[in-house]
Amino acid sequence: MTEPAGIRTRVQVPLRFGDGYTTTAEVVTFTGLADGKEHLALGLGDFRGTEIPLVRAHSECMTGDVFGSARCDCGPQLREAVERIADRGGWLLYLRQEGRGIGLYAKLDAYALQDTGLDTYAANRALGHGDDERDYTAAAQMLQALDAPSIDLLTNNPDKAAQLRALGIHVREVAPTGVHVNEANLRYLHAKVEATGHTIDLSPAAAA
Repeated sequence: MTEPAGIRTRVQVPLRFGDGYTTTAEVVTFTGLADGKEHLALGLGDFRGTEIPLVRAHSECMTGDVFGSARCDCGPQLREAVERIADRGGWLLYLRQEGRGIGLYAKLDAYALQDTGLDTYAANRALGHGDDERDYTAAAQMLQALDAPSIDLLTNNPDKAAQLRALGIHVREVAPTGVHVNEANLRYLHAKVEATGHTIDLSPAAAA
């Protein structure tokens, strides 16, 4: 079990995406998170009336989430997750763990190395970082503070479910996100499948 965190603020925020989709989120901030970062939880849909909420632990990606970079699938995953969670009821945890935990500048340094032929994991290692430095202790604290100790998890990354379970969260089911493939991110997605076992179907039929 992790140390408890507290609820700091709750505020209603209307959301509008570039494709016109709109919804309203209850944005929650916290005290006492283990890493001291300003992570957010967005309550979507009937999150109060759902016994087992649908949850996505989404790591911040400024290039993909904000600027629409096609080098990853983060922006489309975020957009998909908001609608799926709003339909079901649950929480989007927006975690300040840019670049799989190495930070924005280092992520862009890794991009430069990828342009020379390295894959995303080899580029991280060349910079002295691990393949994935994310820690989900704060995410587990957030879920406990939100009275959500049992969840269904929206992810393609088996490490998220493994870490959350080890931290005392009951992950009942894991639901994969969609396949968001394009010419610019295909090599990146293949690396995630081959190196860390992400459940992404990159067969021609799925990618069509």
